[in-house]
Amino acid sequence: MTPGEVQRALDRPLAYTTVMTTLVRLHGKGLVTRHRTGRAFAYSPTNRADDRAAQAMTEALDRGADRHKVLSRFVSSLSPEEEGLLRRLLLEQGEA
Repeated sequence: MTPGEVQRALDRPLAYTTVMTTLVRLHGKGLVTRHRTGRAFAYSPTNRADDRAAQAMTEALDRGADRHKVLSRFVSSLSPEEEGLLRRLLLEQGEA
């Protein structure tokens, strides 16, 4: 999306320059890629939503004082189906 497209898609009004500056900073951090479209750049996220969610989970785990307790609480909140999926994923990782 171009800065103008991003600006129009936002729930609250922001100045075009604010949107553009934010996108430039995100590009500088490697969080978005860009390519020229006419006189402007169009920006795209560098990673998918599931990648960002996994990164957020890792960061939350890193912030905890006791990784065992954090993981234990996380696992206890899983549904039986999610717990089964986690078990299968762990087994697959062990085979690799």
